[in-house]
Amino acid sequence: MRELDVGRVKDAVSRLCIKANLRLPEGMKEKISSCAACEESELCRSVLGDIVRNIDCADEMGVPICQDTGMAVIFVEVGQEVHFTGGSLTDAVNQGVADGYIGGRLRLSVVGDPLERKNTDSNTPAIIYTDIVPGDQVKITVAPKGFGSENMSALKMFTPSASKEDIIGFVTDTVSKAGSNPCPPIVVGVGIGGDFEYSALLAKKALCRDLALRNPDPLYAEMEQTMLDRINALGIGSQGFGGTVTALYVNIEQYPTHIAGLPVAVNIGCHVTRHAEEVI
Repeated sequence: MRELDVGRVKDAVSRLCIKANLRLPEGMKEKISSCAACEESELCRSVLGDIVRNIDCADEMGVPICQDTGMAVIFVEVGQEVHFTGGSLTDAVNQGVADGYIGGRLRLSVVGDPLERKNTDSNTPAIIYTDIVPGDQVKITVAPKGFGSENMSALKMFTPSASKEDIIGFVTDTVSKAGSNPCPPIVVGVGIGGDFEYSALLAKKALCRDLALRNPDPLYAEMEQTMLDRINALGIGSQGFGGTVTALYVNIEQYPTHIAGLPVAVNIGCHVTRHAEEVI
């Protein structure tokens, strides 16, 4: 059994909140740059160039890539041999978020009640998901989620008779309805299976996958490519100015489901689809 003081979790979360908001995941900037070369619209090529320059400026100046520094979504994979000491894990995560957002001078965007709308002035509480896994380490992933893209997400409870084409059509239609609102070029996370809420969690996790990795199942890898092609054929383009690059990637995560259901969730991430991780 390994003892781990929750203060280390707090400090890691604080660092990751700042890191995720100032630097994109590895490969994202390069993908945006490469898309400029294949973009047919001159205006959209210019927009993609502006996006890359903005990413570079954020890194060089130590400022957020986007003014919407998001609601903090935290994934914590806890090794079953870990025993936390020094207080509550949940409290430590939330304190880490508060320290990171206030100390990092990130925008505080969380309201304490969905209807009363009073700002908590700390960007807490965070959205926290914990998984128990083998081992004696703790992996923390911080994924700040802006709501320009989050608001464009969707979920549909298909019946088992739905075809691959039905699912591809739903994902494509969701992006079509979103238009320029999620600040394309976007990343699309798709969750298939589980139940109502778990499909949405799968879609959110899909946005945190290494962007260079395709789904290991050829069936879903093919669907990822088909969805990407269909989305890019919509003509929305970067920041909604038309063109051939609307999405950078489509990532699908799947899970077993009930014989009577086929949940499908779509979680859209903007060109600032942020996440950072650390193992302690």
